[in-house]
Amino acid sequence: MKAWHFVSEDCVLRYGDNRLVEAGTYSVDCEPVLCRSGLHASVKPLDALWYAPGPVVCRVRMGGYIVVGDDKIAATERTVLWVADISDVLREFARWCAWRVAHLWSPPRVVTDYLLAGDVSLQDAAWDAAWDAAWDAAAWAAAHAAAQDAARVAAHAAAHAAARVAAQDAARVAARVAAQDAARVAQDRKLSRMLHVVGRSQ
Repeated sequence: MKAWHFVSEDCVLRYGDNRLVEAGTYSVDCEPVLCRSGLHASVKPLDALWYAPGPVVCRVRMGGYIVVGDDKIAATERTVLWVADISDVLREFARWCAWRVAHLWSPPRVVTDYLLAGDVSLQDAAWDAAWDAAWDAAAWAAAHAAAQDAARVAAHAAAHAAARVAAQDAARVAARVAAQDAARVAQDRKLSRMLHVVGRSQ
């Protein structure tokens, strides 16, 4: 079963193992238990990235005794097919993800310039501008939430209005979850394509 696994910049296995990670097969003598024991990896690169301790990615094949979970695998054997430091790829992926939601707010020019060009010299200024905008948005959101709370209190005076509000809230949550799921699928596809390009160069 092929999967993805990330390691830190020093390329050593964690949890006191300290073996250097390079192409080859690693095994452990234990019963694999998700999040507890065994050699771990994820079928989807985005899932693997969630657990990443660093920017070094390994394309692996899991073997031996395998336990499969929702977003990870634990096994007694992991064969590393190739290893690469993808710091630049991860920065590009992060900018791509941020650009996909730029339409949801009005980012300052330096932010859009950084997201589109990836010019490292703009990174600090873009971060400061985005942080300032986030604080402004947080203040607006707090005021908006207070107004919504007041409106809800008034609406709850009538059972019919309360039911309508609950239905609208449920619809909003469902729409948000659907949008998040769609975004996650798109992100995983994008990251997969980027990593396969890296793999072809190894």
